[in-house]
Formats: sequence, C-alpha cells, structure tokens
Amino acid sequence: MKERDRMIADGMLFTDLYQLTMAQLYFRTGMHERPARFDHFFRKNPDYGQHQAGFCINAGLEWLLDWMDDARFRAQDVDCLRSQQSRGGRQLFSDDFLDWLGRHGNFSEISMWAVPEGRVVHPNAPVTMVQGPLAMAQILESSLLNHLNYQTLIATKAARVQAAGLGRLVLEFGMRRGPAAGANAGVRAALIGGADYSSNVGISCVLGNAPKGTHAHSMVQAFMALTGSELDAFRAFAEVYPDDCLLLVDTVNTLESGIPNAITVFTELRRKGHAPVGIRLDSGDLAYLAIQAAKMLNQAGFADTVIVLSNELDELVIWQVITQIREEGTRYGVDPEQLIKRLIYGVGTRLITSMGAPALDGVYKMVAIGSEAGWQPAIKISETPAKTINPGSKQVWRLYDRRGRSTADLICLEDETPEAQPEIVLRHPIDHGKERRLARQEVTTCEPLLIEVLRCGRRVHEAPDLAAMRARRQQDIERLDPGVRRFVNPHIYHVSVSPRLWDLKQRLISRARGRDADPCPPARDERGKDEATGWDYGA
Repeated sequence: MKERDRMIADGMLFTDLYQLTMAQLYFRTGMHERPARFDHFFRKNPDYGQHQAGFCINAGLEWLLDWMDDARFRAQDVDCLRSQQSRGGRQLFSDDFLDWLGRHGNFSEISMWAVPEGRVVHPNAPVTMVQGPLAMAQILESSLLNHLNYQTLIATKAARVQAAGLGRLVLEFGMRRGPAAGANAGVRAALIGGADYSSNVGISCVLGNAPKGTHAHSMVQAFMALTGSELDAFRAFAEVYPDDCLLLVDTVNTLESGIPNAITVFTELRRKGHAPVGIRLDSGDLAYLAIQAAKMLNQAGFADTVIVLSNELDELVIWQVITQIREEGTRYGVDPEQLIKRLIYGVGTRLITSMGAPALDGVYKMVAIGSEAGWQPAIKISETPAKTINPGSKQVWRLYDRRGRSTADLICLEDETPEAQPEIVLRHPIDHGKERRLARQEVTTCEPLLIEVLRCGRRVHEAPDLAAMRARRQQDIERLDPGVRRFVNPHIYHVSVSPRLWDLKQRLISRARGRDADPCPPARDERGKDEATGWDYGA
C-alpha cells in the first residue's frame, strides 16, 4: 500500500460511513458542537463453546490514544469524502460540512475516562467513557471499538492460557495466523494478558520485550534433503547458537530419533562448557511425549532442560495435558510436578484468533447530551431487556469483602459514593425484584475503576509500563473468587446498579414509552436465570 493510501486507510477515515453521515446531520441541525457523553462496555464474556470466560482483561487503550493523537481530517481525507455520491448522483457530503471537518475534525476537545489496561473488567460496566462535541465523539466510535475490543479479547485469552499453565512461561507464536498487521495488536494484548514473550520480532522490540523462538522443521528437512541427517542439522544449530540451543525433535520420529539426537548434541555442548536449553514437541500426544522425553533427558543427565510444547494449544488443551501428566507420570518413573515445572507453552493460532470466540461484543452508546438546562441523560431501549442501556454519567466501583476478594462491581451515578453509605444496595440491572444488601462493615474497600486519561485532547494520566500492567492483572485475578476463574461454566460475577441509577433508568424508560408502568420483565432461561446477566432467580 502506498504511503498516501495508508494514511487515508489508517487515519481519520478509519471509521464507518454512518458515523460521518450522522456527523453531517448533526452539523445541519446545529447539534454538532453540543457536548455528549458515550459509554463503551461489552455485554458478555467470551464463550468458546466447550469452555467460557468468567471475566475479561482490559487492553488497547494506549494504542487508541496514540491513534487519536495523530488522527485529523487532512486534505486527502476531505477529497475522498468529497468524491462520495448519493444514490441520486449528488455530492454526499456538502462543501460547508467538509470545510468544517478540515478545520475542526480532530479530537482536541475529547475527554476520556477509562479502566486502566491490565485490569479485570466485567460485562455491562463502562470500561471507557467519552465526552466531547457530538459530531467528533460520534466519529470516534468505530475506531475506539476496533482498538479496544480486539486487544481485550486477546488479553483475556492469554490470561486464561497463563492460568492453565500454572504460571509457567507462555510464548506467543501466532503471527502467521493473525489478522494481518493486527497481529501486532494481538501480541501486545497477549503480553498484557499473560504471555511472557512473542516470536514476533518487530513488535517485541517496540515493546521492549525480547523476542523468543526455536527453529522450524524446514531446517532439519534441508539438511536431510542434501544427504545430511537430523543429527547434522542439530549439530549445525548448536554450533551457531551454543548458549541458546533448543531443538525441535519431531521432524522424523520424536522418541526414536529426535530426542536421542538432541541428547547427543547436548552432551557435546556440555563438554564444550555450554548449557543446552531444551527441546520442543510440536505434534503427537504432547502429554505422553513430554513424560517420555523427560524420562530420557533425566536418564541422560539433562533434568535441568526445558520442554516446550506447541501445536494448537489453548487453555483447555494445556489443562488436559497437565491432568494427564499428573495421572501417568509416576507410572513411567517421572515426578509429575517436577515435569510440569519445566514445561513451556508455545501458543499460536488459538490465542491470536481467540478461537471459539473471535469477537468481543463491545458497544459504544450515548448516555447523556448537553442542553441549555445542563446534562440530559439519554436512554436506548431494546426488545431484549439486557440491551437497554444504563443512562447518565457514571462511575464504576469495585467492592471488596473481608477476605480481600472482589465481590461485585457497582455502577453508580457520578456523584454517588457507596463507601459513605451505611448499607450498600446492589440492584439487579434488569429485574426490579432482585437486589443484594451489604452492611458497610462487610465491604472493606470501595475502589473507583474509571480514571481520567484524556482532558480536552491532552493526556493527563501516565500509562503504566508492561510490567505494571501484568502485575495488576495478576493481582486482580487473584482477588476473584475461584468460581469466577473456572475454565468451564464459571460463576457469574455480579455487576449491579445503584438504586438511584435504577430509578433514573426506569423513569426514562417510562417516559420514552409514554406511560408510567415498569418495563417488560426480563427474559429467563429454563434454569430460572436471567439469560443475559446470569443472576439466579431460583434461591
């Protein structure tokens, strides 16, 4: 792609057409500079089919802010829009509107509040809040969702992989299967979420994280095709990389050829004063082969080497591998726990694509608009009650119980402070008859999650580095109940609304419907649960 084309495709026109047609309508009606507030949130945790997430890890904010710093309507963008035609053959965007975009089409008046990257987030609670002139806040929607939804999705998957591997090293190997250049965003998100390293060299260098990798089967194939052997290939690799020798052992036969040849090369390296790193298994029954490999390496005196597993791994496969090792290791004379401690996981396709749940249903909804009388809350009503938004300007509070565990996220209006209340009432976001009441002494901490990150286009919060985001992710996950962290059928974490927010929402719904009655009752599944939120109506 030519540089000019890239600037158009990746710049301010990295948006959907309807954002621009709405912006022109606002311009025509004089609403374009009226202040508005929007919430970004996601409706459901990823469901991978056989297993489900009980939480998400927020990611993507810093790259969104970087994009906003550079994005503005340049001459080539305006020319592109001027060339668009209506069905009647007229110019779709008028010259006066395009003129306005050329002068004011940037994010210098946008302010933003957000949950920091690396933190645990839950469905239906605002993750990002945007305030600014209506037209530009509207135009921001598509790119904001693109930057935040994908990285959050991948960070979540990486956190699950890291947890399944019991904290052992995770290598991200997904570049060749990633969404084109979007694989770079996926690597960043994976590193925030739980991966320790990536094979992707460029983005690893940008992020200050050393790239990691081994070698391909093709190296062994090349030596074998030129009248050499697998052992010749291994010796050549060890000669070039004597202190980083990690050998892929399944090109010919893992147990009869690959591992014996690796042991031969490791022995030669040791005689020269070098410490071999280990082997990589990329096919077959990984649990069985890991046990047999450990047994052979141990007997040869290489119990300190690592065993890298790869090939279509995800959290469920890693969980099954570890379970099988614990069940069968002792039978083959291998200490299961010692073997598990030397495993490293190379996770590619299923991480970078979030296989099973390839998209996060993050949305961006208007919640308030400015008027001569001040801020007016805005409501969007859906036939599906769970999709009716929570209106007004808000803050999200995380409540911690006496154990130090996070017990609920409470969405309040921005001027509410739950920690000042003698009793904290958590209303179900849909059902008027469902609530929890917590005595103040039951809640040790009320933590506000949304912080100001952008004020009139200027950053006001220093972004944490990768290490800080990883540490915060781990801390947040450890403070979740074990049931929420389950890989299969996780417990539903409660996201609630305050009574004041609930009352505001019901008033706006009734006003929009022209009556005073309560909204339709929520849909329930056969188990007596709200099908969208998971709150239990049974007990």
